[in-house]
Amino acid sequence: MGKAKNLLPDHKHQITTAILVDGGFYRKRARYLYGYKSPSERADELNEYCYKHLRDKYENRYLYRIFYYDCPPAEKNIYNPLTDKSENLKKSREYIWMTDFLNELKHHRKFALRLGRLSDTQLNYHLNTEATKKLLQGKLAVKDISQQDLVLNIEQKGVDMRIGVDISSLAFKNQVNQIILISGDSDFVPAAKQARREGIDFILDPMGAPIKEDLFEHIDGIRTPKLKMPNKVDEVSEIDL
Repeated sequence: MGKAKNLLPDHKHQITTAILVDGGFYRKRARYLYGYKSPSERADELNEYCYKHLRDKYENRYLYRIFYYDCPPAEKNIYNPLTDKSENLKKSREYIWMTDFLNELKHHRKFALRLGRLSDTQLNYHLNTEATKKLLQGKLAVKDISQQDLVLNIEQKGVDMRIGVDISSLAFKNQVNQIILISGDSDFVPAAKQARREGIDFILDPMGAPIKEDLFEHIDGIRTPKLKMPNKVDEVSEIDL
């Protein structure tokens, strides 16, 4: 029998790609870019967003897996200084939305959830930036503070560590040729440097958010979907270093 015909163009070569998603960053950025969506709609949107990274003119990208990093929602009772009452966060809309969203992701092919936990000590309400500014300027009286002026302060634990461990594991075990990280954080730099030393092509997707100039020396390029309209993801733009 003759050799199987190569169906790929001569200029294309096969790349095995892992996509790592900083969930807290993605949810916040997607809400800003695409507006509010239901848990199932946001999960479908993330799935489509990740698969756009596999479309490339010069590389045939095979998806190894999509790793999603986040924390389950808080279930504690917390004191609300505005109402002077204790609230059960498990009954909140945010808890229901987040629980449903994580469950939706579990049903998507190639998704692996890497969940940390929320800090028990850093869980409290505080004034948001705009309300604090108005209060200091005398434009907002204490008696006029509303629930909209409060923000629930929640600190994630173990998420950055899991991202770093997975980057190192993927590199050392030669499971992939390329890692695409959807994040706006600089905590990944040590792991990225290590992966690049192992020959991994490391791409950062900050979803259009500005990044520090010195991050460019630790990555192999920036790749992010280009937005033609506020609510529409269009073609991919890429900067290779």
